Amino acid sequence: MKRYGIRIRMPEDATFRMPHLLGPDWEACRWYETEEAREKAFAETTADLSNYRKGDRPAQIVERIDRDA
Repeated sequence: MKRYGIRIRMPEDATFRMPHLLGPDWEACRWYETEEAREKAFAETTADLSNYRKGDRPAQIVERIDRDA
């Protein structure tokens, strides 16, 4: 079982949390075999995106999570 994960949620004031869009409880989890793989994915997920204007950030909360062994 993959033990190391990343959870992505939206801030309280995000437009996409509206009920007719994704809803207030939306979240996505991605799981990885190793902590190193998770850290690489975390860095990529939180890096500046080339298709955004300089200084703009996506409206998301990214956090590391672990499953119990």
